[in-house]
Amino acid sequence: MTMGDPSPRSGQAYDAIVVGSGISGGWAAKELTEHGLKTLVLEAGGPVDPKTDYVEHIPPWDMRYRDMGNRQLMEKDYPIQRGCYACDEVGHKFFVKDAENPYTTPDDAPFRWFRGRQVGGRSITWGRQVYRWSDLDFEANAKDGHGNDWPIRYKDIAPWYSHVERFIGISGNKEGLSQLPDGEFLPGMPMTVVERDASAKIRKAFNGERVMTIGRCAILTQPHNGRLPCHYCGKCERGCVTHSYFTSIGSTLPAARATGNLTLRPHSVVAEVLYDARKGRATGVRVIDAQTKQELEFTARVVFLCASAIESTRLLLLSKSASHPDGLGNSSGTLGRYVMDHHYGSGAGGRMPGYEDFKTSGSRPNGIYIARFRNVKTEHKDYLRGFGMQGGSGRNGWSRGGSAQGYGATFKQSLIEDMAPWRLSASGWGETLPHPDNRITLDDTVKDKWGIPAARIDVRWRENERAMDKDMQTAMAEMLEAAGCVDIGTYGSNNPPGHCIHEMGGARMSKTRDEGVLNASNQVWDAPNVFVTDGACMASNGCQNPSITYMALTARAASLAVGKLNRREL
Repeated sequence: MTMGDPSPRSGQAYDAIVVGSGISGGWAAKELTEHGLKTLVLEAGGPVDPKTDYVEHIPPWDMRYRDMGNRQLMEKDYPIQRGCYACDEVGHKFFVKDAENPYTTPDDAPFRWFRGRQVGGRSITWGRQVYRWSDLDFEANAKDGHGNDWPIRYKDIAPWYSHVERFIGISGNKEGLSQLPDGEFLPGMPMTVVERDASAKIRKAFNGERVMTIGRCAILTQPHNGRLPCHYCGKCERGCVTHSYFTSIGSTLPAARATGNLTLRPHSVVAEVLYDARKGRATGVRVIDAQTKQELEFTARVVFLCASAIESTRLLLLSKSASHPDGLGNSSGTLGRYVMDHHYGSGAGGRMPGYEDFKTSGSRPNGIYIARFRNVKTEHKDYLRGFGMQGGSGRNGWSRGGSAQGYGATFKQSLIEDMAPWRLSASGWGETLPHPDNRITLDDTVKDKWGIPAARIDVRWRENERAMDKDMQTAMAEMLEAAGCVDIGTYGSNNPPGHCIHEMGGARMSKTRDEGVLNASNQVWDAPNVFVTDGACMASNGCQNPSITYMALTARAASLAVGKLNRREL
């Protein structure tokens, strides 16, 4: 289905406006429309038709540059975006052109902002890993004094995790870990024989404290809600015509469309949330048509900002008025501050002797996950918080043919039969401590293609993150040795902030209005009919991939918003 509608008229009124159509925006659209609200979804980018725009099944020999990419094009239009593995010869269509969408950073603080402006947003290219938070995460700020105390706990969001999981379909295994709560899972993807044996040996060596399991992912292993299971083609970041992994295009937006209450307007760059000082409420949004640059206004009773952490924060900063000269929601002075990303990539790998009779089949779009074990039961002497680890096992197979000499049937058969030994590796995804100087502001001079001030991003790793990165290497090497690997090598990471694509914070939730931007219902303290439910709302960032938490918070906030509307509280 092509996700686009005839353009609504400027000045048209709706019950709800949702800014963004990705993971959070799709959920806001689904929940609000299913509750009967006439909802306008505004997407800055263009429509996407999976039948023609998804490219996961295009083989390299049908690509002009044989999947090596057009270097001149990438250097010209995607100098930043090409740093993401998914921005390749055919996948770059799902990324912005950097010159049209600039941002700035200090010279000594690089930040990688990988962005997708199209209907579906980054739900088309996301990594699909989904892990619930626990009270270990929600209580961390209060316990160690970094950041503000979350206004919610696990019990407040647990039913909404289940609500999301039942709809989108999550494959995984239950492990009974307090720090990584189990969810409502479809059968997990099989681990390789190397991973299964390594998992058992690691559990035994570390008395059950280090648990390696198959990744929990939003990819189907059996038919679910009219969608087909994964067939292991392996290029998920290029789209999925069978909708076997969750995207807003394949799941939430069609559900919203089915209600008859959805209007979706692509090519709609939201430049400002409009505010009525007399009412103390937002009245709607000002939009610039991305194609014509015409200015439009739309009104609504509630506004949901789901444009991504940096974009939603930027939009609030842009929404200045006499009542809010420093941006809407900034009465606390915290808007734009406490921005976070996961620091990741440090770890270890080794060769696993034996198992030469075993090979893999297909391209499993998932890996293994090692649940957080640091600072769970005992405190680590060098740093606060903790990390999870992601990785997997395999043998060098077809890919080595790209650099080997040969051709024909004999050559291809050799790639299948003469495979390299098994290897096992994993890298850490670590929590970043909230810090007020990790922040987003508006650049004084740089503007985007539509004349809107660009974001200036100043986010840095600090001592706690650096200490944790070192331990990721040590800890993984210990586990590989326990698993029976040899030739073990550790590796560090120099990935800058943003590279993990888990931007969070900037408009954090708080217990009181002087501590943050949003209350426990994700409402802007200063404009209670504005809700922010993407990564901007996060008061800390845990170590788990965050998207399912955004989805659960969005579904929860939508339900609360409808209740408040029905009680005439908004």
